[in-house]
Amino acid sequence: MTGLLLVLSLSVIYVTQKLLAHWRALKSVGNHPGYRTLLPMGSVVDYFLPRLPGITAGSNHYFVTKHSMFEEAGWDIHTAVSFWPSPKTSIVLGDAAAIKEVGSSRARFPKPVKQYASLALYGPNIVASEGEQWKRYRKIAAPAFSDRNNKMVWNETARIVNGLFETVWDGRDVVTVDHCLDITLPIALFVIGSAGFGKTLDWKEEIVLPPGHKISFKESLHIVTTRIFLRLICPHWILNLTKRGRETLQGFEELGVYMSEMVKERLTSEKVERHDLFSSLLASNSHVFDASTLTEEELVGNIFMFLVAGHETTAHTLCFAFALLALYQEEQETLYQHIKSVLPRDRQPDYEDMSLLTHSMGVFYETMRLFPPVIGIPKLSAEDTILEAGNINGEKKTVVVPQGTRIVISTPGVHYNQANFNSSTVLGRPARIQAIPLPQRLATRCFRTLQCWCSCLHWPKVF
Repeated sequence: MTGLLLVLSLSVIYVTQKLLAHWRALKSVGNHPGYRTLLPMGSVVDYFLPRLPGITAGSNHYFVTKHSMFEEAGWDIHTAVSFWPSPKTSIVLGDAAAIKEVGSSRARFPKPVKQYASLALYGPNIVASEGEQWKRYRKIAAPAFSDRNNKMVWNETARIVNGLFETVWDGRDVVTVDHCLDITLPIALFVIGSAGFGKTLDWKEEIVLPPGHKISFKESLHIVTTRIFLRLICPHWILNLTKRGRETLQGFEELGVYMSEMVKERLTSEKVERHDLFSSLLASNSHVFDASTLTEEELVGNIFMFLVAGHETTAHTLCFAFALLALYQEEQETLYQHIKSVLPRDRQPDYEDMSLLTHSMGVFYETMRLFPPVIGIPKLSAEDTILEAGNINGEKKTVVVPQGTRIVISTPGVHYNQANFNSSTVLGRPARIQAIPLPQRLATRCFRTLQCWCSCLHWPKVF
């Protein structure tokens, strides 16, 4: 009996402590409306369960709920406070003005670097860093993203699409594609290989293995770009249990060797003018003669992050764009006629044509508004501060943000906010996005590769 009373007493004390801690967490954010759940938003369990009110926010909740989570709260800033294993507070932003304030002040709202640690697969990089280290990487990296590299991306994309027509689809009047990603993933991969690494990749390529390598550069790049998430979430011992896992480890190891060899080769070989991103980054680094100079590990880590991390996002954005154009063929026809008006059929598109293809850009902006490549951008509050929340009625409210609070910028939340994008149609009007003030579309990003892809060769209508 005494033992039972002791267990009950300890249980009551435990629950009471948890309730008090939960109450303090609610008080710290002024009990601003939002989710109150047992499990924290973004936990491992969260990814495997649907939304269960009071239990978990659910898998992919930012995209599933879009702006509705803010509508439920009545404000474009939403709070999430969990109970177990210890109270955690998150503030989710769907307010354009608040997002601009958080995004423009790295000192007040730094990125949670620990969350990005797994991305340093090949070495420290600009994504997995913050503060002075981030500034150092940016100083070296910024000059590499030049107009010459953009032009190379354009020209290589045109070459790759030409190759698709001439080698893969040659002589066909009708082309059937089971999955659009079967086309967009290779295109993104080939552009990365050419404009990123200076390695020309084609649809039909004879594989000649360099000495000391077990797989080709193309195959290693393909493995890394398609299995990066598998590599991030699984430890080596689990990957070694299956053939696919061992192939994944081999692909990452081989790409690392290829990149190290390329660094040594470019640094020791005769200087030749190159405009690929890899060479531009090396050239930029060689012009710095102070503590900012990057090590080989940092060079490889950054080039990997710039190029490989953008592969799947680019390919999927293209895929969504084609799907939307197939569903809304009146928009497809408008785009098609616009491209024809800019590019006569008797010539290839030039880089200088890009600024004229305004409707193509509008289509990609609208696609990324509806299907943003990144749905949640994490931040931290470095100090006790406040943010101002608005709502559909034009009202304003101050939200308290304690130091150390996790902040998440919800891109679907701001993209589907009718106060920012007043559109009653699903696809909307691509042309209208050009008139929207920049702060209201600040979460929208567009890759130059995408613009080129749509305009190349008067891309045939999507059926």
